[in-house]
Amino acid sequence: MRAVVQRVRSASVDVEGSRVAAIGPGLLILLGVGEGDDEATADACAAKLARLRLFEDAEGRMGESLGEREILCVSQFTLYGDVSRGNRPSFITAAEPGLAERLYERVCDALGAERGVFGARMAVESVNDGPVTLIVETRPANSV
Repeated sequence: MRAVVQRVRSASVDVEGSRVAAIGPGLLILLGVGEGDDEATADACAAKLARLRLFEDAEGRMGESLGEREILCVSQFTLYGDVSRGNRPSFITAAEPGLAERLYERVCDALGAERGVFGARMAVESVNDGPVTLIVETRPANSV
């Protein structure tokens, strides 16, 4: 799994002009599910994301975890886009939609996250806090 994680002051997602989710301070997670990912990968990804210490502590360092802050998680198969051979992305390493949706929902449930609509064309807005943006990758147990 691949995730782009942004510390945000606020974030929201709209589908067909209607707001489907919005959060205040917390994390916006764009989550991609790859070929070979499974339930164990999803559980490991959710656990890693929940433990990230991206918020400032009393000393002004990134030492505090999510706590009571919110999460908005949006499915993002394009994180598996490959442009190494030309200019048009290939998505052959993204998981097939049925599996991807199940694992995306599993991660969202484990995190207690607000979410977008899987497979929909979404408009995502965010107000970064920092800005702090990370790429987190969780590999399947059977990968090298």
